[in-house]
Amino acid sequence: MRVDAFNQISQVYGVNGKLKTNAATKTANSDKVEISNFGKELQIAKMAVKNSPDIREGLVSDIKNQIDNGTYEVDGDSFADRLMEKFGLM
Repeated sequence: MRVDAFNQISQVYGVNGKLKTNAATKTANSDKVEISNFGKELQIAKMAVKNSPDIREGLVSDIKNQIDNGTYEVDGDSFADRLMEKFGLM
């Protein structure tokens, strides 16, 4: 084996290795991320839920007042139907 032939081969591989490194660097800089419209809408919905109160104070206070005054009435049939629907019995 000739030494000069080995040097020529190593030069070829050395140049190719540098080109691959530069090419990889260029592609890494062009990466980008796009959020779909559905993802954006989902984020907006999550923020709306997060910012809304857990308890609807106005509704709760109205029902409490009706109970305290004795004016709160519940339709038994409607309540039973909704209860059975919830548990899958209807």
